[in-house]
Amino acid sequence: MEQDMIVILDLGSEQNAQIAREIRALGVYSEIHPHDISKGELEALPNVRGIILNGGKNRVVDGKAIDAGEHVYHCGLPVLAVDHPPVADSLPAWPQEDEERKALLSRFVFDSCKAAANWNMKNFVADQVELLRRQIGGRKVLLALSGGVDSSVVAALLIKAVGDQLTCVHVNHGLLRKGEPEQVVEVFRHQMKANLIYVDAVDRFLDKLAGVADPEQKRKIIGAEFIRVFEEEARKLEGIDCLGQGTIYPDILESGTKTAKMVKSHHNVGGLPEDMTFELVEPLKQLFKDEVRACGLELGLPASMVYRQPFPGPGLGVRCLGAITRDRLEAVRESDAILREEFQKAGLEGKVWQYFTIVPDFKSVGVRDNARCFDWPVILRAVNTVDAMTATVEPIQWELFQRITQRILAEVPGVNRVLYDLSPKPPATIEWE
Repeated sequence: MEQDMIVILDLGSEQNAQIAREIRALGVYSEIHPHDISKGELEALPNVRGIILNGGKNRVVDGKAIDAGEHVYHCGLPVLAVDHPPVADSLPAWPQEDEERKALLSRFVFDSCKAAANWNMKNFVADQVELLRRQIGGRKVLLALSGGVDSSVVAALLIKAVGDQLTCVHVNHGLLRKGEPEQVVEVFRHQMKANLIYVDAVDRFLDKLAGVADPEQKRKIIGAEFIRVFEEEARKLEGIDCLGQGTIYPDILESGTKTAKMVKSHHNVGGLPEDMTFELVEPLKQLFKDEVRACGLELGLPASMVYRQPFPGPGLGVRCLGAITRDRLEAVRESDAILREEFQKAGLEGKVWQYFTIVPDFKSVGVRDNARCFDWPVILRAVNTVDAMTATVEPIQWELFQRITQRILAEVPGVNRVLYDLSPKPPATIEWE
């Protein structure tokens, strides 16, 4: 059952994702597209019931306000043109109160566009299963299975759609959390009976990353090397033509739009080599993170897996800041394990959206065993969010801070300070790289 759609055209707003989410919360599907969408591209979108021209402070480029093409205004569909904040001599402003804005959206979506409230996970899963079967046909699919929420939900969708045409590959690149490779093998191979290939590529990845300090270069190296590993595994099999990926909507939005600069390239968006031989299969690329979790529950995945902490594709590689060294990488891994263990004991597991540690590539003076030492700091990060587009910092009890600090300083070699990152997103991002 194809779902009605409201198209949001990006005219420089910083709140496209918020408006899209509010429309989806009304039970109507929405997508964000560039302001200069062509007539053919617009007509190719299925079941469009209305268009929102969403302007904002990035609308003025070189002194001139950008606008949609004439074909948008004359397409025969209802059009709502609004700026937030408003641009002088331009469109009217969005209501400042959330409830007023939601009421305006509701009137436009249901009264003007006559859209049906048929956006839900049951319909999404049914649509995606049909689309996956059409795209894949009788071919075989290789899936990068990290064991995180996104790749796990993709695996469940692919199993439902094409069954044993799916082969899952778990690559241990040396950048996973403590105990994670073993857990992935146990859950997916032994419990879910998936066709799982385990690849130990620790030395291969760390050798490639040696001396590389630039975050974007690290992400691109990790993304490209992943593809190479999959190509090698595919050559050992027969008929592998498709590559499944857990790309989600924030990955695409944060990798840059025509009116918004890139926040960061994602390994599965900006880090893919141009000569890649696979056809990509990305069934979650239009979902926000909370929608991915809802999809997982709809597919019958256990809540413990669905609500697992998010983990970036490049793994601890973007939490070992600067050029990765094996000793500093171990400091990240061990301190992260302590943080997660203490949060679990404190009853915060599942209540805090994401928490992790970071070890930067600099040292400070300290005292250990009555002698001067020169060691790394460990930075703690704990945030809450709904869609990963904005985030607030979790207020941690002082006693918990003290326990975590004491354990890290006592148990993690090469560390003499523990710090807490109090920065929300924006202006910060959730990860440091």
